[in-house]
Order: sequence, then structure tokens, then C-alpha cells
Amino acid sequence: MNNSLKIQLRKIAVHVRMGILTGTFHAKSGHPGGSLSIAELLTYLYYQKMHVNPQLPDDPDRDRLVLSKGHTAPALYAVLAEKGYFDKTELEHLRHIGSMLQGHPCINTPGIDMSSGSLGQGISAACGMALAGKLNRKNYHVYAILGDGEIEEGQVWEAAMFAAHYHLDNLIAIIDNNGLQIDGKITEVCSPEPIDEKFSAFGWNVILLQDAHDFDQIEQAFQKAEQMSGKPVAIIQKSIKGKGVSFMENQVSWHGAAPNAEQYQQAMQELNAALAELEVQ
Repeated sequence: MNNSLKIQLRKIAVHVRMGILTGTFHAKSGHPGGSLSIAELLTYLYYQKMHVNPQLPDDPDRDRLVLSKGHTAPALYAVLAEKGYFDKTELEHLRHIGSMLQGHPCINTPGIDMSSGSLGQGISAACGMALAGKLNRKNYHVYAILGDGEIEEGQVWEAAMFAAHYHLDNLIAIIDNNGLQIDGKITEVCSPEPIDEKFSAFGWNVILLQDAHDFDQIEQAFQKAEQMSGKPVAIIQKSIKGKGVSFMENQVSWHGAAPNAEQYQQAMQELNAALAELEVQ
């Protein structure tokens, strides 16, 4: 990836993080930690990988994205707003009564392909979309984003078995392996490790992405996924919960807590500083 494109994507990711913080601050609730850890992933998907058009959100030939870890909706909303699916001011109404942006993705919102939030169910819906694509001879891809705590759900593995059985090589699941879930470290709550070996045993191609915040590594992982066929692909990305905001990074307390005014101001100052640094590169 050339440097100018990389800088452009990094800037977008910062704006996505700003959207996440804006939404959760105004909502006084939400899940910033796991939202921040997928900012680069969503930026890459919507700006480099997925065939989507904000002017044609229901295009039957579009690529699909299912946010199986639906509590991180602030990240998806932020990238959709950045992409032009709806006005950025909508982010300030996150979780408000009557708002189009509720606490978890709802399919009647522009750009949302599947309602999600009950952990484990999103990947099953993604399997259905991928199978439909095969049956209808469509060329679209389906991307599903799961949390590493989420894959403790048994339904995830039923879906994994289904996807392998039907050779859904138009399905790419990305497991956001930030190591933390609502109750603490995944290794202490109910360890799903080794994640790569489990997906491989269920008949998937597996790609390890060591730094989910490095666009070169992200691109390499997806390019590798494109070269694989016959099986669904699981990309296991190692990320940092709360990435981009110093006092949120690797802190489980920010799984489901909103910043207060002082914290929001500090976070936005840090993100503005990151943008300023990118401007001079």
C-alpha cells in the first residue's frame, strides 16, 4: 500500500474514532472499547475492499457486512456516517428515543445489512447471506465481524460447521481478538483459545493478522483471503481494546461505559493531535 493512501486511511480511522466517542458521549452509554478496536478494519472494508454505494444501499449485488458483535454499533455507525450513508449529526442522537441509531444495529438503518446484538447470531445470518449468494449465482462477498468473547457462544460453532459444509468461500469472518470481554480477560472468563486451531478444525481457512491497526498488514490479510477458495475464511486480528484513546487502551472497564465531559474532551484532544500529526506526514 502506498504511503499517501495509508495516511488517508489512517485519517479516516481517526475520524471514525471521533464518531465513536461523539456517539457514546451524547448517549451517556454504549460500548467504546470494542468499537475503537475495529476502527481500522471498518475503514479498510468500506474504503478499500467492499463494493458498496451509499446512494444505492439496497443494491442486490453489493457486498454485505454483518456486525455480529453488535454492541460495537458506534463504530459501524461512525464509518457509515463518514462514508455518506447518513449525516454525521445523527451520531449525536445515538441510543436516543426515536433515533435512527439505536444501541445495536437495526436493518432499517441505511447501510445496515442485518440487525444484530444477541451474540452468536450474526455469523449465522452471514452464513445465510453467503449461501443465498451461491444459490443465486451472485458474486458478492459477506463479511462478518465477531468478538473473541462472542465466540464462546455455541451457535458460532454451529454456523462455522454449516459454512464449511456448504463451502461458503464467499464468507470472510473477522474475529476481533482484543483479549477482553465484559467480565475480564477472555483467557480467564471462558477461554476460546486456540482460536486459529478451532476454526481450522471446523474446516475453515485461517489467516492470522498480528496488528489490526496496521493497514499494510490488513491489506495483506485480505489479499491472502481473496486467493483462497473452497472454504470460508477466518481472519483472526490481534487488536487493542480502546485503541487510540490513551486511558481506554486495554482497560476492560471501557467495554460498556461512556466518557464523561472531561474524558470526552481529553479523548478528542488526543485524536485531534493524531490528525495534526498525520497532516504533516
